[in-house]
Amino acid sequence: MSVKSLTDLSGLKEKQVEELAKLGIKNVSDLKKALNDEAKVKELIKTLSGVGPKTVDKWRTELESKEAKKEAPKETKKAEPKKDAKKDAPKEVPKETAKPKAEIEEPEEEKSEYSVKAKPELDEETKDGLAKRALISGRRPAFKRQEWFRYAKLGEKWRRPKGIHSKMKRKLDRRPPVVLIGYRGPASVRGLHPSGFEEVHVHNVNELEGIDPKKQAVRIGSTVGTKKRIVIEDRAEELGIRVLNRMV
Repeated sequence: MSVKSLTDLSGLKEKQVEELAKLGIKNVSDLKKALNDEAKVKELIKTLSGVGPKTVDKWRTELESKEAKKEAPKETKKAEPKKDAKKDAPKEVPKETAKPKAEIEEPEEEKSEYSVKAKPELDEETKDGLAKRALISGRRPAFKRQEWFRYAKLGEKWRRPKGIHSKMKRKLDRRPPVVLIGYRGPASVRGLHPSGFEEVHVHNVNELEGIDPKKQAVRIGSTVGTKKRIVIEDRAEELGIRVLNRMV
């Protein structure tokens, strides 16, 4: 797919195009320059709603594929042999024998009503911290247990390397990465949901009272049954509280 305008990019809507214009990005070339600047990328993630590191990477690949198509040489069309017009002409069907084609009525697709999910009221410091955390999470390596590749019974779940002869514990070259404090995200947004909400676990309707819908969102416990879950979700909708693990 050729990218001629900003709306041709996947996941980029007209509302987000207006937000880009406020940042000084008005066309595809401006966006391409911004994607090569890490500070601009962080500002894009913080400003645009519903845009994360994965969406930004997808835009980069789409723009790179556009350049590759431009640079590729055009293939010369081979001359096709001339066809005999009389042989290839379709046979005429007499009017009496011609039957009208049956019209197939396609069922209309039911339009699903989509309701916008509630968003928290965040200050600039928290927004900046969430954008930084998203970038750090994208660069963070996968931490795997020592010799996970050798013995299947160990699994890939992280365990601290032990033993006085452990090369991984001594952090020698060409060894898997070890969990260190430097891989952590900003402390100001630690523990927050990716949307920016503070998660609160609830198990009944009474626990919904006293929750601030501007800053907090609820997660229904896994032991709660379907009947009670429906009651909790209905009450949360009345109070304007976002449920992070709704059934539907």
